[in-house]
Amino acid sequence: MTQPEHENTGLEEAAQNLFNFAVNRDDVKAFVENLPSETKCKPAAVEYELQLLKIIATGWSISFFLENSPHREQVAESYWKQIHGFSADLSETTGLMTGCDIDYFQVVKSRLDMYVAALRAKSQITEPAAVIGPAFAKFCGNSDDVFSVRSGSRMFMLTVARVQGYLESIDLEQ
Repeated sequence: MTQPEHENTGLEEAAQNLFNFAVNRDDVKAFVENLPSETKCKPAAVEYELQLLKIIATGWSISFFLENSPHREQVAESYWKQIHGFSADLSETTGLMTGCDIDYFQVVKSRLDMYVAALRAKSQITEPAAVIGPAFAKFCGNSDDVFSVRSGSRMFMLTVARVQGYLESIDLEQ
């Protein structure tokens, strides 16, 4: 997602770049590899939840940073359509491999709803990462695991910062 400052980027291209960033697993793997052995959560659970959080944080960031943009709806809609297609493919592949029906997009949507509910419940907190981290650790299986709390908070903050930087570096032209 590295772009020269203020490069003209079409709305679909921007949404595609954001989608590619959201599903890229390199930073997720790095987070899991750097989990201390003292963590009380299973690394597989942390990895799964980190990927979900990255997808959600990217979508949230699009809406947040393009709040006053006439392009907000189109970029967000295109991004979420790509996530939906990715989820359908993942669900189908997983179903073929395991014999179980899984709706990955429904999992993404459910997690998004839970994160939003956690943020609303703690509306007096001004830093969203302070709410996201504990909610993330809960999804990983242990809300008291400081390493999972930190991983969730960091993934959220890094994702938001990367999306913000990207959106600030482009001009959305159709």
